[in-house]
Amino acid sequence: MITTAFLQGQGPRWLRHEERLLAEGLDRIGIPIRFYVLKRIQRRQLPLGRETMVAGDMDAMHGAMSQLRIPIPYADDYPASLREYLRRTVWTSTLGEVERALAADMAPTFVKPARRRKNFTGTVCYSERDIAALGNISRRQEVWCSDIVTWIAEFRVYVIDRRIVGVSRYSGDRSTSPDMSVIESAVATYRDSGTAPIAYGIDFGVLHTGETALVETNDGYALGAYEIDADLYTELVTRRWCELLTTAES
Repeated sequence: MITTAFLQGQGPRWLRHEERLLAEGLDRIGIPIRFYVLKRIQRRQLPLGRETMVAGDMDAMHGAMSQLRIPIPYADDYPASLREYLRRTVWTSTLGEVERALAADMAPTFVKPARRRKNFTGTVCYSERDIAALGNISRRQEVWCSDIVTWIAEFRVYVIDRRIVGVSRYSGDRSTSPDMSVIESAVATYRDSGTAPIAYGIDFGVLHTGETALVETNDGYALGAYEIDADLYTELVTRRWCELLTTAES
């Protein structure tokens, strides 16, 4: 049972949108809130335990997990069980391999880091010069690559267990809607695979062909929020954090 929640920020007036939603939701269920800044996590100055919840950005969450001996979850952006919903080819490579392939006239490719600690933003690379423009990044870094497709609109779907608790558009044509039967099928498939976290976000988009396709999955422990009810977002983040606590090494 969570008895205290630590939210990243210097106080209630200096919070990101996500922490504002959590502050509102946690207050309604009577969980006391304390605020912290990243350096306090890095210095292990917070009294974290099995009855405390932590919310914040990726660096803060990974710092808290390290202190609590929680293994950091693998960044499974494209789960194997959901490959049929991608509607495009997605593969892993290294930055160096992509650079060499582009120099040898590989077709333009979308490239993004394959780790949670992202040191560059996903981008379309047309030639090896685009890789060079990323700067001094190890060419051994693992990356996700995918065919280039045209998205008409993109949506974040919020899931708790098997429940879709919200869908919010974050880019694209406001007159376009996704095929909910495809999304419901993907959510059921993911849960049945045994690899889905208890609570997460899963992004879908509508392609120029009209198909609804998986963009990527996003773990619930540091999930960006668009339009979602504060109580539902609080339930989502809290459920995922409680699940992570069960994986802590003794």
